[in-house]
Amino acid sequence: MEEQQENIVEDVKNSAAEEPTQQAVEANDQPQQAEETTQPVATQEPQKVTAPAEDFDWDVYEKGDIQVTNRAELTKQYDTTLNTIKEKEVVEGTVIAMNKREVVVNIGFKSDGIISLNEFRYNPDLKIGDKVEVYIENQEDKKGQLILSHKQARTSRSWDRVNAALENDETIKGYVKCRTKGGMIVDVFGIEAFLPGSQIDVRPIRDYDVFVGKTMEFKVVKINHEFKNVVVSHKALIEAELEQQKKEIISKLEKGQVLEGTVKNITNYGVFIDLGGVDGLIHITDLSWGRVSHPDEVVKLDQKLNVVIIDFDNEKKRIALGLKQLTPHPWDALDADLKVGDKVKGKVVVVADYGAFVEILPGVEGLIHVSEMSWSQHLRSAQDFLKVGDEVEAVILTLDRDERKMSLGIKQLKQDPWVNIEEKYAVGSKHTARVRNFTNFGVFVEIEEGVDGLIHISDLSWTRKIKHPSEFTQIGANMDVVVLEIDKDNRRLSLGHKQLEENPWDVFETIFKVDSIHEGTIIELLDKGAVVALPYGVEGFATPKHLIKEDGTAAKLDEKLPFKVIEFNKDAKRIIVSHSRIHEDEQRAAAPAAEKKESSPKRGRKSAGDESGSSAPTAPVYEKTTLGDIQQLADLKDQLSEEEHTQAVKAAEAHAKRVAKKAAASENSEEEKAAE
Repeated sequence: MEEQQENIVEDVKNSAAEEPTQQAVEANDQPQQAEETTQPVATQEPQKVTAPAEDFDWDVYEKGDIQVTNRAELTKQYDTTLNTIKEKEVVEGTVIAMNKREVVVNIGFKSDGIISLNEFRYNPDLKIGDKVEVYIENQEDKKGQLILSHKQARTSRSWDRVNAALENDETIKGYVKCRTKGGMIVDVFGIEAFLPGSQIDVRPIRDYDVFVGKTMEFKVVKINHEFKNVVVSHKALIEAELEQQKKEIISKLEKGQVLEGTVKNITNYGVFIDLGGVDGLIHITDLSWGRVSHPDEVVKLDQKLNVVIIDFDNEKKRIALGLKQLTPHPWDALDADLKVGDKVKGKVVVVADYGAFVEILPGVEGLIHVSEMSWSQHLRSAQDFLKVGDEVEAVILTLDRDERKMSLGIKQLKQDPWVNIEEKYAVGSKHTARVRNFTNFGVFVEIEEGVDGLIHISDLSWTRKIKHPSEFTQIGANMDVVVLEIDKDNRRLSLGHKQLEENPWDVFETIFKVDSIHEGTIIELLDKGAVVALPYGVEGFATPKHLIKEDGTAAKLDEKLPFKVIEFNKDAKRIIVSHSRIHEDEQRAAAPAAEKKESSPKRGRKSAGDESGSSAPTAPVYEKTTLGDIQQLADLKDQLSEEEHTQAVKAAEAHAKRVAKKAAASENSEEEKAAE
């Protein structure tokens, strides 16, 4: 007990010894105010020195005779003089002093803590007497100093405060640290939050750097706990203030009212106008009576202009504005004497597949349909005739001033080629045409723009069997044609190509007579027979039974054999030939000769007997006595046939030479055109 009392007395004396006198405090305050030391401590108010109680008997206290109740009260008073604190916890303190670098915070401990002023840069309004939260890092370092951190305290409590701010829709302060992609980085309670560029202000921001280093008010709009992301908005605060202003402004709006506004933003589809607290949109179609590719062709940012209210929606807070409505419509200024049939000039502003729009005056346009661009009946895209920016002259086809519509045509500037078609393209006249398209039954060609014709597949060649026109020519190639027939009502010509040459079948009729034999080559084998190439470019046909050779085998592809003509049809241009008929006829001819040879001795013996003395009357000579005459007639007939055949061959060779010469001339002409 006596030892305990001595300890208490010792502590009290030490405590009294540690309390500075007023002179010492004042002496310490003066140099601290004069200059900042390496560990500056802000000035403090002098502590009051309490004198010991007059009735306190120290001798009795030292002897241990003091009453127990008094000692307990003194111990309690001593224990309550200092706060009980723990390291690594957050407590609230009071700012008691501050300078340019440091802040002194009192947490009720035996010593005060010093915190760097940088930890309070988010709060430039910090002053003495403010309550702040601090984190106790160490109660006493090597120098006996209390170590506190405001940043750690904010970090420890930041997520709770951020969540509370989001739940309670609380306005908080933050320090804009720097720029980043798409916005800014803001220090909020020690947490780096993201401020999107679109959430800085209600107006588009052109220079983000002006906000760096500023302390602003924000609202927490989104928290991602998984990635520890916080999104804040300054625009939300402004919008809340502007909402009331919008209601007041919209309540006073009327359709047709003209207001002054400022160009706030320009987009591809229109312009946003600030009407003094509320925004309106001028659609791109309401900027000008003429065609506008982009709104920046008409207005610029921050430009002040007058606009008219076209429509507005109280519920959605949308206002539709117009700029072109403040000027007269160009159609009202159109020349009153302008009528259908007049010629006008303009600029192509839009081209589509179906036609092109031509601007006669700003805001006055006419449509040239693709069918009015050419006299040709086969329609193509308007882009084949015109392009944007072309200056054209056109004829007014229709004009509706009430509906403000106009249709134009450019083909009317040229004469319709079908007006005098009989004179320019008479039947039998020869021309050069360009192949435009193929069908299974013929070739469509164009002699000139607007004048089309058809060459039937049967009119392509006299001799060739053409299955498809692509075997004969190609699209884009030039062909010589002759007019066969004119259909003016349907604007179509019937043309021919083979008619440019004489019909060789007139000559072939004398060459490929029935039973005449010619050498041929099998060029194609089919199920029903074979196609045989005969002289002079003619083709014949042989059925399978007529392809059997003398040894009983069938003729093969590309095999060259003699063929006999068994049918010739000039009208159908058909020649039927046979190889087997040749050796079959030879066999039939050889059989009577053998019989005749066997019967000749019998007749001789009978004649001899008769001459030797038969008394029977002599019989008349056999009809065979006329065989000589018959043979002479046959020889004469063969001679005449050979002469006719020779003449026919000579005529066919002459015709073949003329055809070859024309073909060579045509090929040379096409090569020259291709070279050009």
